[in-house]
Amino acid sequence: MGSNPDPGELTELAQPSFEEFQRQTSLMTSCTLLWKELSDHFTSLEQDLQKKSEALKHKLQTLDHDTKASLDFLKKREVTIDGSVEIALDRLDEHQEAALKTLQDPDLPNPDGEVDDGDGLLAILKSFCRKMEARGFWKFVITKKKELDELRCQIPLALSECVDPARFVLESISEVFPVDKRGGDKAEKGNDLGWACVLILESLIPVMVDPVIGKSRLMVTPSMKERANEIAEAWKKSLEERGGIENVKTPDVHTFLQHLVTFGIVKKVDVDLYRKLVVGSAWRRQMPKLAVSLGLGDEMPDMIQELISRGQQLDAVHFTYEVGLVDKFPTVPLLKSFLKDARKAAASIMEDPDNTGRAAGLAARKEQSALRAVIKCIEEYKLEAEFPPENLKKRLEQLEKVKTEKKRPAAVPANKRTRASNGGPMPPAKAGRLTNAYVSSFPAPPTFVRSPSHTQYPTAIPAYPSPQAVYGSRSPQSPYAYSPEAAPPPMAGAYPGAPLNYPAYGGYANGFAPAYQQAYYR
Repeated sequence: MGSNPDPGELTELAQPSFEEFQRQTSLMTSCTLLWKELSDHFTSLEQDLQKKSEALKHKLQTLDHDTKASLDFLKKREVTIDGSVEIALDRLDEHQEAALKTLQDPDLPNPDGEVDDGDGLLAILKSFCRKMEARGFWKFVITKKKELDELRCQIPLALSECVDPARFVLESISEVFPVDKRGGDKAEKGNDLGWACVLILESLIPVMVDPVIGKSRLMVTPSMKERANEIAEAWKKSLEERGGIENVKTPDVHTFLQHLVTFGIVKKVDVDLYRKLVVGSAWRRQMPKLAVSLGLGDEMPDMIQELISRGQQLDAVHFTYEVGLVDKFPTVPLLKSFLKDARKAAASIMEDPDNTGRAAGLAARKEQSALRAVIKCIEEYKLEAEFPPENLKKRLEQLEKVKTEKKRPAAVPANKRTRASNGGPMPPAKAGRLTNAYVSSFPAPPTFVRSPSHTQYPTAIPAYPSPQAVYGSRSPQSPYAYSPEAAPPPMAGAYPGAPLNYPAYGGYANGFAPAYQQAYYR
């Protein structure tokens, strides 16, 4: 029988193995890492929730502030309506009185006369506006394109004298907008008058500004606003007749967009149309401001990217500065890319076999235009520190120097004399010793038979008059610039007829032989 172990006796315990120890250690390490990962994850979630909560709180505060500001603004608009209307009515009475005085005044300024200064120009414009003669006003303005800067200053002052400025402007531009109503004369229709439409529409804005609260409200009657809206819809319908947006001229696009901004009839449903029109005419400097006024601020990054992809980096620069996206679209890389594309275009012109004769000139003008545009952009936006324009100016001077040298007349050979009166070269003094008096690239003139009595010149022969026109490198209509009767006969040998004792080129009225067409020696 086995004896039972003594409970007080220590029993030998089994020793744990090394592998079990490593397993336990690895398990503890994994648990520690997992706990840290979970802790970091929950901490990150907590921070994100905190940020979102703060952002939401900020948005709510902003919304409350904007709502309060909008309500205050609406209240201000409502309160100021009576005051604005009263001021407008007082002005209307003043304008009516001024119009009656103008109609009764016999000493009105003559619109067909000469305008000596800005005061005279303003007097004529005011006369049209007071009498509401929209057609006469339009015809007068389109004849003063050379005085565009003066018109831009004076037209707003003149429009303020109108009884109804909005109606006056719509009637003024109705001949060409929304559709050109001029006759079928192609020459007349080819005279683009979009500049005048844009000028008049821009000048109307300060006239319609509310006298109390400013630009935030335009003083346009509902009937005129409705009429302006109908005109805009008519223009949009005419797009189909013109072949779509791609075939519409930029001045027409500019007039349409300015019309929308001037009368405050921008529609959100037409945002896509506005964007296409702005991008298609982005080279106009007013387009960035018009785009913002049309509500395209949120579309600007995509529009700028589209301009860059089209190779219109310079236009993209103007848009970036207008909306403050210079950090997102750095200016200097865009300008350098624009110059690089211009050089590539110039190189492709040089390689074009169809433009062999004028390829060099076209390529030089292409690069010159790009250089001038970039230099102007650098100066306008004060980028001299980031993009020094000295090298660009030197390159521009080189191109202009080459162009100037090409325009210089060819040098006269040493064996040819120069006519004193007009600088034209003469045949050699001793033409009889040469086989040909001169070499011409033009067809040989017809042979004229000299009269036997002209074998010698007993008296002085007056010099042949030199024509005023200079043909340059082009061939004249006639191979001679003087009368055939006075022309010496073309011979293979010497000039006949002069006796041996006849002094060289002597006896002529000016001491020189008859003048030849200058173009023959070029």
